[in-house]
Amino acid sequence: MKKLLLWTVILAVSIAMILSLSLYGCKEEEAPAEAGEVAAGKHFEGIDIWFFPGGPEGGPFASVVYNGAKAAEEDLGPNVTYVWSDWNVETMISQFKEAVAAEPDGICVMGHPGDVALGPLIDDAVSKGIIVTSQNTELPESEAKYVANGFGYAGASNYNAGLSLGRQAVIEFDLKEGDRALVWGLLAQADRGLRSQGCIDGLEEAGLVVDYIEISDEVNADATLGTPIVSGYVSANPDVKLIITDHGALTSTAEAYGKGAGLDPGEVNFAGFDLSAASVEAIKSGYLGLVIDQQPWLQGYLPILQVCLTKTYYFSGLHVDTGSGFVNADNVDLLSELAEKGIR
Repeated sequence: MKKLLLWTVILAVSIAMILSLSLYGCKEEEAPAEAGEVAAGKHFEGIDIWFFPGGPEGGPFASVVYNGAKAAEEDLGPNVTYVWSDWNVETMISQFKEAVAAEPDGICVMGHPGDVALGPLIDDAVSKGIIVTSQNTELPESEAKYVANGFGYAGASNYNAGLSLGRQAVIEFDLKEGDRALVWGLLAQADRGLRSQGCIDGLEEAGLVVDYIEISDEVNADATLGTPIVSGYVSANPDVKLIITDHGALTSTAEAYGKGAGLDPGEVNFAGFDLSAASVEAIKSGYLGLVIDQQPWLQGYLPILQVCLTKTYYFSGLHVDTGSGFVNADNVDLLSELAEKGIR
């Protein structure tokens, strides 16, 4: 009888252990995160960032920058506030002050206002423990001063990019000494204007006659307002062979400019900066002949990553040249699908 009781106890304990182990191994699966939610455990959750895409919301260039930043937000997990500036320098300065007042962990700023205007504001931000980094337009003095604090750069070297486009346009369109060209750019913006100067230098070193028009604040914010400017210039200068638009949104509008001026495709060569769905169509239509692509999606993704790495691991600033490859009718089909998706 005692043996029977002992075996009964042993059997009961064994069954209890088996059941407990089975229940331990059958954890309830967590429900997947709903669309728009940050999945649990993303590496850089809890970091707050203010990000400047630069232009108007929905603009052809700024939207690609935004897409890159948004992808980084979704991949990495920080909280990101986006501010749209219509490419207006004064607006960027005002918004930067607002960003500092919000006391985020980091600010990713377009460098268009230049070091003179932004430098003191960046000093103030860094003194408050805010990580600052830049995209699209370099801030060389601030970067040198605060690189150890995570101040990096994601974008092309503006002067070199402009110089490369000017030189390549001469080759691409078989331009000769004495031919007339127009550079429509942003010389009035200190560091950003270096790209326009590079375009001019690249054309003038080949002996071209170069005219220049400054992009107005109105056209900067809405490229379609530039159509009468192109029409008026072409009417006054019927011998023009090349128009360079030093602005992604203006480059995307090249077909409309050409048609508005009564030009046939290729009658006047257009060249400019940055790929977009609209610029792909302009290349395919024959109105836009050459684009230098600085891959703006990376100018969105990399600054977000920079702030996250510096905040979490104290990494110093990374200076990344996002590229300057050329796109024309020969290779545009390779990138057209990505351009439609807002990646290239």
